[in-house]
Amino acid sequence: MTPREVIQKKRDRGELSPEEISFFIRGCTTGEIADYHIAAFLMAVYLQGMTINETLALTQAMRDSGRVLDLSSIPGKKVDKHSTGGVGDKTSMIVAPVAAACGIVVPMITGRALGHTGGTLDKLEAIPGFNAKPSAKRVFEILKTTGAFIIGQTEDLAPADRRLYSLRDVTATVESIPLITGSILSKKLAAGADGIVMDVKAGSGAFMRTTAMASDLARSLVDVCRKMKMQIVVLITSMEQPLGRAVGNSIEIRECIDFLKGAVPEDLETVSLALAAHMIRLGGRAKSFEQASRMAYEAVSGGRALEKFREMLRAQGADDKVIENPDMMPVARHVRECRARTNGYVTRCDALLLGLASNALGAGRNRVDDVIDPSVGLYLEKKLGDRVKKGDTLCRIHWNDEARLHAAIPLIEEAYEIKSRAPQSIPLIHAVLE
Repeated sequence: MTPREVIQKKRDRGELSPEEISFFIRGCTTGEIADYHIAAFLMAVYLQGMTINETLALTQAMRDSGRVLDLSSIPGKKVDKHSTGGVGDKTSMIVAPVAAACGIVVPMITGRALGHTGGTLDKLEAIPGFNAKPSAKRVFEILKTTGAFIIGQTEDLAPADRRLYSLRDVTATVESIPLITGSILSKKLAAGADGIVMDVKAGSGAFMRTTAMASDLARSLVDVCRKMKMQIVVLITSMEQPLGRAVGNSIEIRECIDFLKGAVPEDLETVSLALAAHMIRLGGRAKSFEQASRMAYEAVSGGRALEKFREMLRAQGADDKVIENPDMMPVARHVRECRARTNGYVTRCDALLLGLASNALGAGRNRVDDVIDPSVGLYLEKKLGDRVKKGDTLCRIHWNDEARLHAAIPLIEEAYEIKSRAPQSIPLIHAVLE
């Protein structure tokens, strides 16, 4: 068997066997298969797709390319949550402590910003001292004592995914549903989760721009998990506008702290508590979604989720005094207001453009090795459907570099649209699959 034979078979619409897929992924991990072979394979998969059995074999091979954590010594069901990426999507920092406060063990593996979407690790690293990559021994200690962690992908967890992922962007194969499915699930399975709650975003700020595309991905995730006998719930949620009001890094952590203290933007509450409730139900702590929803709400309103977040920060080396004093995090030197030029209603608050604006300010990265500025970003005073008067503040721009500010302003101005009639409301949660 050779890499060329595998690529040619997929190019010609053949169905690859588990042995062929395992051979190719093993070669990716050891370095025996060159980048040009991988690039050709990715494009063949992108163009010809994969059957559910091929996607299953791909996921298993990527999972088994490195270490698979055995968390069986830790009591309780382990439930992870994953989002396909969005703008202002800070739910991981909320649902992990909420679910853990309700008795769920949460081993959460997450990533960094790339392009217009934010990265959970970048946000958390705005907190002084936060360690995104504790040792394997420390990971087990944290789960046993705290019940939750949020860490980055380690070198030995699904290493094949890192190599494939690094080439998907430059080969224009990011949107391939089999490749996305394998990438997401291989990491979650390698991290020892018993169940997973997925947030698949649909809209201008998502990789899946339409609900139809998001539904195809959701179905792929559910089908593969069913074959692997892993519990999964997939929510398809809207990403036409940013989630919550903060877009950036330290500015989003501030909003998470405010949320856990009870100051709750309605859209962020709806999505976060739904995700947490499904985690609680999957973890066996509630018999119904309604009961789990009440538990999630009470964990926030009673202060237990905030205290669990404090525990998580301490366990990963962060200074938990940031909860009382968010100014311990980086703060931008300047704030500029973007104002409405007319009366009316906000009929567009475009997630993609606002994500690109935040990225232009320095909050994100276009290349993996770009250095981000954790202090910059946007705070949205007005969102879709809000009534505005001429001169009202639409958003506040937190900035440090004048050239970056000038690059961001046209994107922000284009992102907002104001008309005389209020827009129709967009549902936050389009569908739930399991």
